[in-house]
Amino acid sequence: MTPRILVADDQPDILQALRLLLVDAGYDTDLVSSVDAVIDRVSAQPYDLLLMDLNYTRDTTSGREGLELLDRVRARDAALPVVVMTGWGSIDTAVEAMRRGARSFVQKPWDDTTLVDVVQREVAEGQAARRRDTRFSRDYEEARQIQRALLPAAMPTLAGCQVAARWTPAAGIGGDCYDVIRFSDTRLAVSIADVAGKGLPAALLMSNLQAAVRAFATASADPHDVCGSVNRLLCRNIASGKFVTFCYVVVDLAAHQVLYANAGHNPPRLIRADGRIDALGTTGLVLGVSPDWTYTTGTSPFHPGDRLVCFTDGMTEARNPADEEFGEDRLAALAAATRAGSAESLADVLTRTVIAWTAGDAQDDATLIVVESV
Repeated sequence: MTPRILVADDQPDILQALRLLLVDAGYDTDLVSSVDAVIDRVSAQPYDLLLMDLNYTRDTTSGREGLELLDRVRARDAALPVVVMTGWGSIDTAVEAMRRGARSFVQKPWDDTTLVDVVQREVAEGQAARRRDTRFSRDYEEARQIQRALLPAAMPTLAGCQVAARWTPAAGIGGDCYDVIRFSDTRLAVSIADVAGKGLPAALLMSNLQAAVRAFATASADPHDVCGSVNRLLCRNIASGKFVTFCYVVVDLAAHQVLYANAGHNPPRLIRADGRIDALGTTGLVLGVSPDWTYTTGTSPFHPGDRLVCFTDGMTEARNPADEEFGEDRLAALAAATRAGSAESLADVLTRTVIAWTAGDAQDDATLIVVESV
């Protein structure tokens, strides 16, 4: 399609001269002569470029109207390339226009060849940027769908046990992950991890981690062995300066206990039936730092009425508008105080409370798993 340019100037003769020049260069043009008309046109349809004057009131040479208009245009279409023109330009005005988002600056009277060259360059770069944004948005959405598909589609069912999970990435995709693996009618494993960083790099590392956990988490593997195997694999593939916090818990309903290895992750809480709160503390270094690190397995009782609450720091480090953290103690106390209901209802209460705490402005990925012995 022929690129379309919106030209804005308060002088009719300049508008017509620019129309002739740009049409001859192969562009469609729309002409407007006021600030309000620019906003109306930009709001109504897409353009490949805005070529705009900085002065719209006679005897005004400060460019202030145009600079304010530039802010309004950028608020409506941040990707629209803008070239500003003024007959009373100065280097200070040019710098200010560029700071506010203009791509180029042309001073009147213009040189036809130079102006057309500037327009051609900015239109081409703007179109390329929009194509990249569209492609990135499509790839980003596909990555989000793939990442979500890697997580459990449904929680496994065991007699005498309820499991619920919530996964809320802050930006569509992220570095939190979890898994729940059923070994038998009385045994299952829960893993939860937080990859350092955000966005696509963290999501790629998360996918690698998820595959490794599923490869090594067998019914006969002890938690410390799973941690050690996953750690050695990650150390061969992880980028320098990156790491993963990770916790792997085996719930054994027949033996009434949990076995766990915690690689620097937020200690999961065991909420006892009598209200006591225990923590499954660290048993080794974060993953991806030292391939020779030796992890240990911890054990803790797990009786009917007990609940295991695993979480990432997106839950506990969530901040309210007053910049206060939600905190691990507050999360554990809320879980202990919420006695009635199922694992699903407890997961809902904890998640809703954290969202309300942040006023809906999540700063980090947040993941939560609740396992209840009933």
